[in-house]
Amino acid sequence: MGQFPITRTTSPKQKPADDSLSFGKVTTDHMFLMNYEEGKGWFNPRIEPYGPLSLDPATSVLHYGQAIFDGLKAFRGSDGQIRLFRAQRHAERFNRSAQLMCMPDLPVDIIRQSFDALVGLDADWVPRKPGTALYLRPTIIATDVMLGVHPAHNYLYFLILSPVGSYYKEGVKPVRILATDKHVRAVKGGTGEAKTAANYAQSLAGQRDAEAHGYTQVLYLDGVHRKYLDEVGTMNIMVRIGDEVITPPLAGTILDGVTRASTLQLMRDWGLKVSERPITIDEVMQAGRDGTLKEMWGTGTAAVVSPVGTLGYKGEDVLINGGQTGELTQKLYDAIVGIQYGRSNDPHGWTSIVPVDAA
Repeated sequence: MGQFPITRTTSPKQKPADDSLSFGKVTTDHMFLMNYEEGKGWFNPRIEPYGPLSLDPATSVLHYGQAIFDGLKAFRGSDGQIRLFRAQRHAERFNRSAQLMCMPDLPVDIIRQSFDALVGLDADWVPRKPGTALYLRPTIIATDVMLGVHPAHNYLYFLILSPVGSYYKEGVKPVRILATDKHVRAVKGGTGEAKTAANYAQSLAGQRDAEAHGYTQVLYLDGVHRKYLDEVGTMNIMVRIGDEVITPPLAGTILDGVTRASTLQLMRDWGLKVSERPITIDEVMQAGRDGTLKEMWGTGTAAVVSPVGTLGYKGEDVLINGGQTGELTQKLYDAIVGIQYGRSNDPHGWTSIVPVDAA
């Protein structure tokens, strides 16, 4: 912590009760910031009281969308220690997003230090109730003040924190999803594998239409053939057909999800048959009709795993596992959550302890 100047807030916020937490509506007392200037590199790392950013109306991020972010969580275990889940992999993915968006790399060790420093300082904000966590949102935006389309020469990195409630307040519940061949999330050669702001703006219309038809989320198909599974909402998708678990491959259109990678590793540890391959919506729907579609779920930081109870496509619905959470889905959820909170063995070293006393 000593390497970063800290300006502590003189007006601490009222911390919300753990039971009142939702997602992303409350932020902590401080934020981490760092600037980049072409020819100078990254400089001026600092922690300041949380507050508004001052941007000129001509700031390039506001016009051309050169912005990336990532998301991970810190968990307070029953032993009182605060753990980050797969912080190294998140930091590395953050840089991959930067490269895809023509942004300068931020050294992974600096990213990791910013995580530890800010969470360590605002450690009292990490909620204590099981199922809750502190969400970390690292972000880089282009800060050139010029109405010209080009990779910016100046950037701002900032990190903010938000205490969040349990995604499933009443236990893991299956959702209804709608596969669409109307809306496209990404195509190969685009920005689909980057965690960039434009990808999330692109998802809003499909989400709106799915909700209008009574579904919770939209399942995107590939942008070329409109038949291969891509992503579900902002999550990676997995299906279990017979004794095989299948998930779309990382081929440039979907995000390299950290929870995706974690679930794949766990299933391989357990000796399950796991395939990363293209799979068509027709194959999945037929498996739903003939009863071989055993389970379907999404993976992501917010929910860990989100079971799918109903899949809709072209006016037809198939019920999956009787609309109930599957055995494997629940096992994956329990295994990852157990590691995150320090309740179970962490064989792959996915968690790291935040040095709270360093603040």
